[in-house]
Amino acid sequence: MKRYSFVLKVKKERIAEYKETHREVWPEMLEALKRNGIHNHSLFLREDGLLFGYMETSVEPRAAMAGMHEEAINVRWQQHMSPFFESVSGERPDDMLVELEEVFHMA
Repeated sequence: MKRYSFVLKVKKERIAEYKETHREVWPEMLEALKRNGIHNHSLFLREDGLLFGYMETSVEPRAAMAGMHEEAINVRWQQHMSPFFESVSGERPDDMLVELEEVFHMA
């Protein structure tokens, strides 16, 4: 089991809508995540828009993310979600992830 975490920044004025979108994630997107070895995926959002994401993978995290890049449903999801995030270059949200280094884990 591999653990992966990241941060992103949601635009403050879009936080409520961002939360609403995640109440009904597209079933095809959930299937693609599972197909690429991603599970136990959580998102945590601070009131200023700082988003912390955590997931576990059955494969190397970079391989899981590379697989997701090839999924047509993920391309559509990223386009749909892109307006929610602060970005200076207009890149897809999954290309803006700032990966965090794990410095402690208690099993």
